Amino acid sequence: MKISEQIRLAIEDDIRNGVLLPGDAIDENELAAQFNVSRTPVREALLQLKVQGMLNSLPRNGMTVAKMDVQELLAVWELLGEMEAVAARMACQRMTPQERAELARVHAEAAAVIEAEDADGWRQANHDFHEVLYKGCRNPYLRQELLRLRARTGAYLKHAFTAVGRLRESYDQHEELLQAILAGDAMLAQEKMSHHISLSQSSKGLADFLINLPRSMLTQSGD
Repeated sequence: MKISEQIRLAIEDDIRNGVLLPGDAIDENELAAQFNVSRTPVREALLQLKVQGMLNSLPRNGMTVAKMDVQELLAVWELLGEMEAVAARMACQRMTPQERAELARVHAEAAAVIEAEDADGWRQANHDFHEVLYKGCRNPYLRQELLRLRARTGAYLKHAFTAVGRLRESYDQHEELLQAILAGDAMLAQEKMSHHISLSQSSKGLADFLINLPRSMLTQSGD
């Protein structure tokens, strides 16, 4: 793998995990030092991320993590939900018994995170659960796009779990999805995933999500 690709993936991970937030500046010198390279592969990685819509250019050639306005965020999340649902259906049809057992193991291990109400731990557990499904769907292009959309919405997703009871609700929805997959019911798996990802499970849930988003993460008029 080219070093520029390694740098790109590292930045994507930081955005997905909320280490880099929308509006944060990207430090080219720090990245060059971290990977022990010149700024050329760093800039190549940043340009790739800009093309993907994950970074924005600054007037003086710097870059920041791209922000979205509410309309853009909801549109991206709508697409993410549809793609996640398709991936769940395909995974249910294509996963091996070993992969189904792995999904069950990841889910069972997340129970301790829920009991501790550990939001950071849940984000990792949630990522691991979905990653098993992405691999199980046997479509690398779909997996790639899902990871890209997850990265774009990662910081926003972080704030979706701040509401009281949201961690337990998400875990219970994973349980329903897991049971559909273990039963081999592909259409039910698709339905359960669609519900799991949807922000509009209730008008109150959507309102709470939007209210909890820091204004600094959203594009404002004049930005």
